[in-house]
Amino acid sequence: MSNADLNRRQMLRRIGMTALVAGPGAGVLSACATGGGGNDAAPSQAPKGATSPQNPFGVKADGTLEVVIFKGGLGDDYATQLHEPMFKKKFPQANIKHVATQQIAQTLQPRFASGDVPDFIANSGTDLMDNAALQTEGQLLELTPLFDAPSVDDPSKKVRDTLLPGTVETGLIQGKPYVLNYVSVTYGLWYDVKLFEKEGWTPPKNFDEFKALCDKIKAKGITPYAYAGKNASYYQYWMILISAAKIGGNEVLVNIDNLADGAWTAEPVKQAAAAWAEIGKAYMPKSMEGLIHTEVQTQQNQGKVAFYPSGSWLENEQKKEIPSGFEYGIIPTPSVTSADKMPFEATRTVAGEGYIIPAKGKNTPGGLEYARLMLSKEGAKGFTEKTGNLTVVAGAAEGLSLSPGTKAVLEVQKAAGQNNVTFSSFEGWYKELETELRKQTNALMFGRISADEFCAKMQAKADAVKKDSSITKQNRTA
Repeated sequence: MSNADLNRRQMLRRIGMTALVAGPGAGVLSACATGGGGNDAAPSQAPKGATSPQNPFGVKADGTLEVVIFKGGLGDDYATQLHEPMFKKKFPQANIKHVATQQIAQTLQPRFASGDVPDFIANSGTDLMDNAALQTEGQLLELTPLFDAPSVDDPSKKVRDTLLPGTVETGLIQGKPYVLNYVSVTYGLWYDVKLFEKEGWTPPKNFDEFKALCDKIKAKGITPYAYAGKNASYYQYWMILISAAKIGGNEVLVNIDNLADGAWTAEPVKQAAAAWAEIGKAYMPKSMEGLIHTEVQTQQNQGKVAFYPSGSWLENEQKKEIPSGFEYGIIPTPSVTSADKMPFEATRTVAGEGYIIPAKGKNTPGGLEYARLMLSKEGAKGFTEKTGNLTVVAGAAEGLSLSPGTKAVLEVQKAAGQNNVTFSSFEGWYKELETELRKQTNALMFGRISADEFCAKMQAKADAVKKDSSITKQNRTA
C-alpha cells in the first residue's frame, strides 16, 4: 500500500469513512468511494436554473432539496415549520426531503462514502463530522458566494454585511469560509434564579466566592456543580478554556488553535485546570461521569443541581421539562485570580451551530438559497421564536418577547461589552485533539489526574497532531 493510500486512510478515518472490504485482498476505500480524489478534485456542478437578483444562485424551480438537521437542543421545528416552508413558498414546485437525526456522522458517513450526499446539513452534536477533514477531501462547498450574495431584506447589501462581526471568520478553513455558524451562542454557568432567591444565595464573581457558595449548597443536600461526563465533557472543557483565556488573555486560545509549542502547558491553562479540578473533586459526585446531558439537566430542573455549564440553547432544550417556579439564569465563569487579564464580566459569545453544504450535492444552488433565506430577518426572527436562541443576523431579535433565559443572556452580553472571550477553532480543525480533550477533561474533573498531568497529556496530543503530516494545518491570527 502506498503512502498516499495510507494518508487517505488516515483522512477518511478522521471523517469517519474508513471501511474495509471483507474477504481476501481487502483494502481501504478507493478514491471513487467518496466521489472524488480529495481537495484537488473540482466539486461537481449541480444543475442550475436562470439567475436573477431574486434567485442569485440559479435554483431550479422544480428541483429536490434534501435537508439533514441535527435534532438536539434546537429541535427541528425551525426547519420543518419555518425555513423549509420559506423555501417552498419561493419555489412552489420544489420537493423538500427532510431528515432529522441525533447521529449526524453515523447517518451520513455511508452516504459520503458512496457519493450520495444531501444538499444542506446541520453538522452538530456529539456525533458531528470533522469539517476540516471534509474540506481537505473536497467535500465542502465554499460559502463565499453565499456571503457575497445580495441580502434577502436589502439587495443593496451583501449577506455578510447583515451579520454580527466575526460570524464569517468562525467558519474559515484554510482561510476560506466553509461553515455557516448561525446561532449566537453565549456560554456560562446556568442556575435557577428562583432557588437562589429563596435561599438568599448570591451568584459568585470569583472562585473563592464560588467555593464558599458551593459549601453552603452542599450543606443543603444539593449537588453544587455538575456536567454530564458520558456524552458532554466538552461542556466542561469550554469552561476550562474560557477561564484560561480570562486569566491570560485571548492569545492563550489562539496559541492552542495554532498548535504553538507549550500552548497547553502555559501557566493560564494550568491555573484554570487546577481551579476547575478543585470544584470537581469537592463538589461533583463521581456518578455524573456516567450520565448524559439531559439527565443532569433534569436533575437541575428538579432542584438537585445548582450550577450547570452550558450554552444558550439550554433553556429551549429543556422547555418541556421546566417545572413551575423554575427560572433560568446565567453568569460568566468566575474569575480565577485577582490578576486575571479579563474581568469577571468577560463572556464567550460566538457564532456557533455549524451548517455545511456538500460540494457534491445534487442541488448546491438550492442549499445556498436555503442558507440565504435562513439569514433573512424573517428566517432569523422566526428561529429565535421557535428555539429561544439568538442568531448572527444583526437586529433580528428586536421587538421579540423573550424568555427569562434569553433575557438573562442579553444582560450578560450587555455587561460584557467588548470583553469577549474568543472562539476556539481546534474543535473543528483537529478532531483527534478534541476527542482527546474530552477524555482528559473527565479524567481531570473526576480526580484521576492532576492539572499538571492534564496539561502534559494535552500538550503531547497537540504535538503529535502537529507532527502528523497527513493532517492539514490551520492558522489564525486573532
